[in-house]
Amino acid sequence: QVNLVESGGGLVRPGSSLSLSCAASGRTITYAMGWVRQAPGKAREVVATISWGGRNTYLSESAKGRFTISRDNAAMFLQMNDLKAEDTAIYYCAAAPTSSGRWVPTIAADFGFWGQGTQVTVSS
Repeated sequence: QVNLVESGGGLVRPGSSLSLSCAASGRTITYAMGWVRQAPGKAREVVATISWGGRNTYLSESAKGRFTISRDNAAMFLQMNDLKAEDTAIYYCAAAPTSSGRWVPTIAADFGFWGQGTQVTVSS
C-alpha cells in the first residue's frame, strides 16, 4: 500500500498561480507518479505525470505551457500558472508501481494508488 496525501488546493482568480504537493508513504516500491483531475460531470483527465527517475514527464495538451511537474523522491509537485476556469476540478495524486526509471503513465488505468484529492477552483 502506498499512501498519498495532497495539499495546496484552493480558490484563485483566473490568471493566478497555484502549487500542489503530494506526499507519499508506505511500501518501499518504485513508482511513477502523476496528477489526475476530475471536474463535475466530466471524465477523469491525466494532467501531468513523472517517471520514477524524475527525468521523464508527460503533460496533457491543456497543461502544456502552463503546468510543471516535478518530484523529489516520494514527494511530487505541480506548479500551475495562468489558471483558467476550465482548470477547476478535484486534483488527485496517483502512483503507478513500475520497475522502470523512465516510463511515464498516460491514462488513469495506469495508476494503482490514489490520494483523496484536493479541490482547485478558478473563479473571478
